[in-house]
Amino acid sequence: MGVSGFIKGFNFPHGTKPIIRFHPYNIQCRSLSSSKILSGNDSLLPVLIVGAGPVGLVLSILLNKFDFEKVVSPISVAHFSQYKLTRILVKMLENLGFGIHTLEDLEGLGPEPLRGREILMGMSVSPLTQLMNVLPQLFLFPRKHVGIELKGEKDLQKLVSVHFWSKELGQYLLNERHGMLFFIFNTEAIGVLVAHDLTQGEFILQIPFYPPQQNLEDFSPEICKKLILKLVGQELSDIDVIDIKPWVMHAEVAERFVCGNNQIMLCGDAAHRFPPAGGFGMNTGIQDAHNLAWKIASLLKGVAPSSILATYETERKPIAVFNTALSVQNFRAAMVVPATLGLDPAVANSVHQVINKGVGSILPSGMQKAILDGIFSVGRSQLSGLILNENNPLGSSRLAKLKHIFEEGKSLQLHFPAEDLGFRYLEGALVPDSKDVVPAPELPTGRRRDYVPCADPGSRLPHMNVRVLSNSPSEKTISTHDLVSVDKVEFLLIIAPVEESYNLVRAAFKAAEEYKVSAKVCVLWPADTVTGFQCGSEAKLAPWKNYMDAIEVKMSSDSLSWWRTCQLTGQGAILVRLDEHVAWRSKSSIVGDPYAKMKTVFSTILGFKSTNIEDHILNG
Repeated sequence: MGVSGFIKGFNFPHGTKPIIRFHPYNIQCRSLSSSKILSGNDSLLPVLIVGAGPVGLVLSILLNKFDFEKVVSPISVAHFSQYKLTRILVKMLENLGFGIHTLEDLEGLGPEPLRGREILMGMSVSPLTQLMNVLPQLFLFPRKHVGIELKGEKDLQKLVSVHFWSKELGQYLLNERHGMLFFIFNTEAIGVLVAHDLTQGEFILQIPFYPPQQNLEDFSPEICKKLILKLVGQELSDIDVIDIKPWVMHAEVAERFVCGNNQIMLCGDAAHRFPPAGGFGMNTGIQDAHNLAWKIASLLKGVAPSSILATYETERKPIAVFNTALSVQNFRAAMVVPATLGLDPAVANSVHQVINKGVGSILPSGMQKAILDGIFSVGRSQLSGLILNENNPLGSSRLAKLKHIFEEGKSLQLHFPAEDLGFRYLEGALVPDSKDVVPAPELPTGRRRDYVPCADPGSRLPHMNVRVLSNSPSEKTISTHDLVSVDKVEFLLIIAPVEESYNLVRAAFKAAEEYKVSAKVCVLWPADTVTGFQCGSEAKLAPWKNYMDAIEVKMSSDSLSWWRTCQLTGQGAILVRLDEHVAWRSKSSIVGDPYAKMKTVFSTILGFKSTNIEDHILNG
């Protein structure tokens, strides 16, 4: 899915209250041309999220924590995992007070327009001129009409996705071939079987698709049942085909994520499309939402200027480009297996292109289909036992190569902890280490790398269990991630209990107060150094109250301390954003005026230019 929006009302002097709201540029609307659904009144819809699958729904949940209203318009989905997650997210939004409306419901809404906290289900794409009559002052265009194109590799593979149930198959795999992902190649069929729930018997089958010689009618439920039986090699009497849909695999990233004077933003599939190899698509999209939510909140709360939204592209686009390249590498690594068996997908695609655009294109369509089927049948014959055995020199060589691929782990990889957890923003709403040269982004290797926690600016805050010290007899043990606020625009400053750091905290509180932004402090004590609640921080930080004392909880005696984990000294400090990424750090005690330093830190993160910092402080 993709999420996009327009923000209106940025041309205002800082200190005046802007009129801001999201509007769709690619809205799913069948019955939305009436003013009873949408109104031109700017006060009604502060935020409108369009195309809300998992990414849009997550963004809505995150924004809801900042007490904003939304209208969410999801697109129906075919893939099991996504629709299952979507149901969970929609249920969460219902629990948060959102209303769920179908097309039929819209007719009974009465003359009042939607006022937010509404989820519109099952809308279809229609001309945007319908909405132009309702919102004539808005410029609502599809992505390509505002100059944003996707760049990368198109049409890597066309496939048909078959969603089906079979408890018999699930039980067979549980007992005999327990797994989640099955690449199946035999003389009769080729496909990838994804087991979503072995116990209940829910599966997705991905089948290569070669239009126009093949069309969707060639994949009727009955034909798909026969294909499933050919692929699994078992007699199954309970196959129930639920859905059949074609799709195209792309590897593309939008040229821009933000444009139009910071009025248009793209995230999720609107910003990037990956092969499904490695699970980067939805993960990257949800990371987009996490990055964007706190920046939208900062703008709407009057904490930051509109330029903070530009940092969304600065930070997220390099990650999307990297993940795209990595997913393509992983997809091609997966294709090494069939290529080794003599079923190179690149050869199949080349044959298909020759038939489509070469001499084969002049042949009747029926003959084209017969030729394509015949060539593919010959290709699959290489998987027969006559060829693929130890006594056949060709088959023996292929089996040996296949064994080497699996032993060396050179096929499809499913776990990328360094990329999932260790991605880092090199510039944006953060303060890089002044003395360090920002390293060039690493090139993807396609191989698994372990996640190594660090506190470099732009990195995700490392996890450690800590115990919050209080007067309560039952002190809570939480993660350092739980220290980050989720319901207001508030930065977290983590320090050690040393005098220089207490001075820094007082300066940070004062600077944050001038910038009208909230700051919270965690004084993190080394393990086994505090036996009671009276730590001394109260006297050190008075009259400031927004702080807590916590103590490290080590998992074992040889566990690294917090500051060793962060690769810092005990005189350091870490400022954390709302998306749990490090905005700034000090490796040691501050040299010079800590108040001036913290003013510079907050102004840099929030996106204030030097010329308007003073205006913000005076007018805020």
